Amino acid sequence: MNTITIRTKAQDELVDITSDVRKLVRESGVQRGVCVVYVPHTTAGITINESADPDVARDILEALTKMVPKHGAYRHVEGNAASHIRASLVGSSVTIPVEGGGLALGTWQGVFFCEFDGPRSRKVHVQVSSSE
Repeated sequence: MNTITIRTKAQDELVDITSDVRKLVRESGVQRGVCVVYVPHTTAGITINESADPDVARDILEALTKMVPKHGAYRHVEGNAASHIRASLVGSSVTIPVEGGGLALGTWQGVFFCEFDGPRSRKVHVQVSSSE
């Protein structure tokens, strides 16, 4: 397993980590298998979506903020209940096929670390496994 360290800059932020994940897949030497990208944090997530247009990431954050506003009738006393809920909605991992030694992503797809309680220093674990 490998770990990517990310230093987020904002309370809510989507960080494109596709190139970091691609590099780890390439370095693994796996030609065919799967790559699991996992976030070990309860107020952050991971997703795959369009990476060509940065407005998509902004739209995702805006929609999540509307769905789960920062301030609400939450019982969690630390003040970051919305961050936990958003992280649960997005999810903590993605699994990507590895084919020909690379990620089998679609043309416009990228892997995004989703920060909901930043800025912070965060970790993303990447496990590449062969199916051969």
